[in-house]
Amino acid sequence: MSTLALTLAPPRSRTAARLAFEAACALVGSLLIAGLAQVSIHLPFTPVPITGQTLGVLLVGASYGPGLGTVTVLLYLAMAVAGVPVLAPDETGAHAGGMEVLRALSVTGGYLWGFVLAAGLVGWLARRGWDRTFPSAIGAMLLGSVVIYAVGVPWLMAAADLPLQKGLEFGLYPFVIGDLLKLLAAAGLLPLAWVAKERFRPGDDGDGPRGEV
Repeated sequence: MSTLALTLAPPRSRTAARLAFEAACALVGSLLIAGLAQVSIHLPFTPVPITGQTLGVLLVGASYGPGLGTVTVLLYLAMAVAGVPVLAPDETGAHAGGMEVLRALSVTGGYLWGFVLAAGLVGWLARRGWDRTFPSAIGAMLLGSVVIYAVGVPWLMAAADLPLQKGLEFGLYPFVIGDLLKLLAAAGLLPLAWVAKERFRPGDDGDGPRGEV
């Protein structure tokens, strides 16, 4: 199976057009994540803000597949390293940038690297049809969220020298409800998008040369 965005891609025989399409997708996806990152809430007891980034990462991974989804998140991180203000703003409204945001001493660096792995995993599951029904899409988005925290929380604990309980209090517990809502939103949008695609392009599920990746 193919993923949603790649059912719309030019066939592989049109190499230049396909590369241009995928590059445009990567740029649009990275800007989507960047835009959602600006929706942020800072809690007084944790250095990790609540943001909309996770929603963007899950949607990009599921829509683009493992390869293009991972590249898109890496492009987003490259923009942050280059100093483009794409990360969530801090309490003063400033945006962090440079390699420091991804290094071991960055308390949020693990979440950013977790985004890469989550996009790849959700994209891999979407290639197997997990994004086409609401129940299976919930499973894919949940597993993607678990990956983000599986990397982010231990990284936070190491960077801030926190014990396990404090790491969970600072890096997991405050975000559970918000991330549950985000994954439900992502899980609901993908099947609806497939329904819309079938309405306008029936029968083209991307299994042929157009959408295969």
